[in-house]
Amino acid sequence: MTETDPRSGPGVGALFDAVADDYDQSGVDFFAPIAQGLVDELAPASGERAVDLGCGRGAATILLARSVGETGSAVGLDLSEGMLAHARAAIDSEGLVVDLRVGDASEPALPEGEFDVVASSLVLFFLPNPGAALARWVQLLAPGGRIGLATFGQQDPVWTSVDREFGPWLPPAMRDPRVMGPQSPFGSDEGMEQLLEDAGAAEVETTTLRLPVRFGTLDRWEAFSRGTGQRAMWASVPADEIAGVRERAATHFEGARTADGDVEVWQDIRYTLGRAPGPDAA
Repeated sequence: MTETDPRSGPGVGALFDAVADDYDQSGVDFFAPIAQGLVDELAPASGERAVDLGCGRGAATILLARSVGETGSAVGLDLSEGMLAHARAAIDSEGLVVDLRVGDASEPALPEGEFDVVASSLVLFFLPNPGAALARWVQLLAPGGRIGLATFGQQDPVWTSVDREFGPWLPPAMRDPRVMGPQSPFGSDEGMEQLLEDAGAAEVETTTLRLPVRFGTLDRWEAFSRGTGQRAMWASVPADEIAGVRERAATHFEGARTADGDVEVWQDIRYTLGRAPGPDAA
């Protein structure tokens, strides 16, 4: 890994500090329903202890805090201080109590066996060693605890074609996690399940949400894209090639117009779920 590799610790922190003010502010309904689906699958209960690893601006953290209530506890961990500042503002506006911490999800400085719920939404594929990180996350679970991961599944072919327009300028380490291919554990349900099982989780299973993503206009698609981790994709394109990328994206998106003229595509969200291993696990 190099210092500019977005999967290395400093790279990810710098990327999301840069994007923090714009992250999830384009008006496209994307991160909130993904977080809602993850929390619904984990079904946190009043009084439980929950942690959101790579919490960002707090989409899942807030839902966890609401669910566990005043008798429970919620922790949000993120490498980006900028993202955490926005999470704090959102949490305070709701009058919730959350322990927000700056930290690396690869090696969270949290006590083992202390959490009933471990959640992580759209984070694992940014980490340099996902398997090692997952093994550490499973260790955080208390007996009977649940872990849930949100990652990307299949994607609308139109959106895939748009993303491929960035391909000629992307070094391998910066490939979008949705287009890594079947050789990656992120390329299939089975790959993700094996990754979580190898990390020590039990009762591993997968559920999938097909999320309609309505950009409406091409300008809103670009604002959305630049306001996510995909900002690194845009940064990789030479300035004199940006207009061409936009024009070709517009051509692709003509195949995703709704009856009212809006651009709408879909994205499958994979939820990989497991439980703390039993007392006899090796």
